[in-house]
Amino acid sequence: MIVKSYESLAGTKSETSLGKGRAVTRRFLLAEDGVGFTLSDIRMKAGETAPLHYKSHIEANYIIEGEGILEELDTGVTHELRPGVMYCLNEHERHRIICKTAIRMICVFNPPLVGGEVHDESGAYPAA
Repeated sequence: MIVKSYESLAGTKSETSLGKGRAVTRRFLLAEDGVGFTLSDIRMKAGETAPLHYKSHIEANYIIEGEGILEELDTGVTHELRPGVMYCLNEHERHRIICKTAIRMICVFNPPLVGGEVHDESGAYPAA
């Protein structure tokens, strides 16, 4: 059995940010846990905008707090984000999150992350 708390992940390889004081991600499960996926808690600040691209991971996100907009960068299609909304990047879509308020979401990655991965300045995520 694996039991971890949000507080216990602070300052470890399980905690990352999108850079320069932006969104904080704490990853409860990593590849080393051997369960086949990563489970993360992501917290973004009001007014924050984050371009993102996962080249080799499928990611599902479930909004539990806050409001914002999800923009598909290749098509311009937008979606409202609010508690109870899930979105899945099942085709490695380039996207941007625009936070109207602070947002908190629970995320699942497959394949699992190893810890310490970060987005580059363009929002791209490294290949696994």
